[in-house]
Amino acid sequence: MKLKSGFMLRKVVDTWVVVPLGERLVDFNGILTLTETAASLWDCLAAPGGADRDGLLARVLDEYDVDRDTAARDLDAFLESLRQSELIEA
Repeated sequence: MKLKSGFMLRKVVDTWVVVPLGERLVDFNGILTLTETAASLWDCLAAPGGADRDGLLARVLDEYDVDRDTAARDLDAFLESLRQSELIEA
């Protein structure tokens, strides 16, 4: 899966914010703020070719002191929020 084009991640003070660009300004209602972990996952999804769920889960487990079940549950919730906001494609 990968991010749809037209969005940029920016750090504003201590908060990561998803900023719509160009035509996306009209389509995207609201603002999306991300945690440090979510911003790291966003970068993976923004890379050429995107990332799959297993790769994202491995990154979380490698970088953070969290058990697999908690990481998987939180990752799935993050991905679902991106789907609901129509920010990713399969």
